[in-house]
Amino acid sequence: MTTPTERIQDYFALATQSDMEPYFAQFAPDVVVEDDGQTHVGIDAVRAWRRSVPGVAYDVRAVADTSTGSHVATTEISGDFPGSPVLLGFVFTFDDQGLISRLVIAP
Repeated sequence: MTTPTERIQDYFALATQSDMEPYFAQFAPDVVVEDDGQTHVGIDAVRAWRRSVPGVAYDVRAVADTSTGSHVATTEISGDFPGSPVLLGFVFTFDDQGLISRLVIAP
């Protein structure tokens, strides 16, 4: 089984690919994603959310465990959007199968 750090690296690598199915396969069916003040529940909502996200580049600066069992990836995001580049925290929670069950993206 892969480590949380490897799963996080896979997340960012797959997020930039043109074939998004491997990206979506990383999420649990009942996943919760919080981004930009909105909450998206379930894989269908995540698919809709990702269609609205502009193409960006990710530069993972650090990955750390939290005391709650989650993992935080401090990541620089750059692309064609106001304020680019920006440093964001991606807080990943994985289920027992190693799928993303919760993702919180915040400054």
